[in-house]
Amino acid sequence: MSPSMMDAEIASQPEHWRQAAELVPAFADRLPEHGSTVAVVGCGTSWFIAQAYAALREAEGLGHTDAFAASEFPTRRRYDRVLAITRSGTTTEIHRLLTQLVDTPSVVVTGVPAAIRDTADAVVDLSFCDELSVVQTRFATSALALLRAHLGHDLTPVAAEAERALAAPVPDEVRAAGQFTFLGTGWTVGIASEAALKLRESAVCWSESYPALEYRHGPISIAEPGRVTWVFGSAPAGLVEEVRRTGAVVVDDDLDPMADLVRVHRLASALAADRGLNPDAPRHLSRSVVLA
Repeated sequence: MSPSMMDAEIASQPEHWRQAAELVPAFADRLPEHGSTVAVVGCGTSWFIAQAYAALREAEGLGHTDAFAASEFPTRRRYDRVLAITRSGTTTEIHRLLTQLVDTPSVVVTGVPAAIRDTADAVVDLSFCDELSVVQTRFATSALALLRAHLGHDLTPVAAEAERALAAPVPDEVRAAGQFTFLGTGWTVGIASEAALKLRESAVCWSESYPALEYRHGPISIAEPGRVTWVFGSAPAGLVEEVRRTGAVVVDDDLDPMADLVRVHRLASALAADRGLNPDAPRHLSRSVVLA
């Protein structure tokens, strides 16, 4: 099977992260000020990226930060700013939410500024990393790269790790697995959710995600040989050993979680190929959800 559009977009991520980080000075006046109270919203992949950014920003003491699925935003709650993430700029729930905001300024990070410029108060233009694929990879991680850089993170070593991840083969024992559980703590809970979504979208694969310590509260019961438990970031003490005793394959390394997510992207593409699926045409999905 020839390489998919998704494969090309996966491979382009490290360079796009570098470009996104370089844009921070141009958009600094539109991104949340340190110390402000912020809500971050999105749908699907964008919601999980919102969760990751919100957890990072608050953990670093830069201001109270909540993340919501756009459809579940509490419109009566007050924030200094609402930051929305939407690749297409056409997602119905985002447009509805922005029109409901009265006294709260909004900024939208998007790949298609023209689709939402009239609805948002300000736009961060990431059209350089927009995608042709239905399944998001490059846009989402580039948006997170921009937001991390705005928090003061150096994305240079992260991009280098991602390049090494792109060059490495997908391990056979992982590729052969029939079920995947992704775990995270803090900001990597959102990354774990996004990893599980990628396998479901691209390869119709049984995949789940949990905060790492919640895994012991029931979900570990499905761990067994032929299944994978994948940990983003640092694993809680004793968890890896406990999972290994079940016979499940454990993926636990010291990669930056964004670089580790690139490995999941490559796994999703490989699993789709193994199953005779086209990741550029995932079933029941479209590039943007526009509701009637």
